[in-house]
Amino acid sequence: MEDFNQLIDIVDQHPASILVIRQQTEQLFPSHQHAKAQLLLVYGGIAYLQTQEKDFYIPSNHYIWIPKNYPHNLMFNTQDLYIINIYFPDDEARDFYDELGIYPVSKLLAEMLSFSEKWQGDYYPGSWEFEFLSTLKNVLSKENLKKFSIQLPTTDDQRLNAIIDHIRNRLNENFSLDAIARQSGMSVRSLTRLFQTKLHITFVQYLKMLRIIRAMELIKDTDLNITEIAYEVGYSNISAFSNNFQQLTNMRPSEFKIK
Repeated sequence: MEDFNQLIDIVDQHPASILVIRQQTEQLFPSHQHAKAQLLLVYGGIAYLQTQEKDFYIPSNHYIWIPKNYPHNLMFNTQDLYIINIYFPDDEARDFYDELGIYPVSKLLAEMLSFSEKWQGDYYPGSWEFEFLSTLKNVLSKENLKKFSIQLPTTDDQRLNAIIDHIRNRLNENFSLDAIARQSGMSVRSLTRLFQTKLHITFVQYLKMLRIIRAMELIKDTDLNITEIAYEVGYSNISAFSNNFQQLTNMRPSEFKIK
């Protein structure tokens, strides 16, 4: 907890500065927030950002914009992950900067990050580094990139969490709403209503996202080929797997593998 308090102190110690931190420091910390907005960039794996309402999945070569005073907790499950955090003071910018969102790292943003790759610590108004990083921030809202859309709603409903855990541990099986309802001692109508009222999503949509998330992990963490991964997460049709993967991630599995 001492490290946690130290991080918050560092982030908010100088309210007017832009702070750059390049080592991972948040993965074991409880939910927290800070007065500065946060640009978090992910390379080499998948990061998991938990909020009070949803779990967000941030793949390699993507970033997440976290508005100021937004409670969150970051986790990851690979040692190859490299993360850059840039904390920005409030400049009353709105719209794009008021919403949490995940986006791909564009060529322009990648070049700006490469130019500043050795920067670390606080940069203050009046310095050219501060102006450069402010321009980097302003670029984000101008690119009009499509949001990365995988986000799983969470619930404290014990019945639903038990069902989700059961599915998560057997993703290679052929699930149906009817079979899950019978195993859970519920009617199809009751289970459908439970997903809609507690998670605001259908059973089919939730299962699809669970499978694609697991596929993303297997692509990054194993040597399985795309066909093997498709079967491992419950797809017998490789074309359907590839199409669903692209629908949720904006890229084909083969593209995701080399990112």
